[in-house]
Amino acid sequence: MPSKPAARPRTCPLCGQPRADEFKPFCSRGCRDRDLLNWFGEGYRVPVDQPADGTADEDYFTDE
Repeated sequence: MPSKPAARPRTCPLCGQPRADEFKPFCSRGCRDRDLLNWFGEGYRVPVDQPADGTADEDYFTDE
């Protein structure tokens, strides 16, 4: 019966260092906080190319 391959050590998604159980999935408090700041600062966004349909705030305040 084939054996399972050895599991790779999990790393921090921001810096690639081995992650710490205390700050999982990050390696340190610094990386954890940096990730949170990316969320607060809209660093993680999905680009959308959507025409104005009148439902967004920007659609109401156009220069006409």
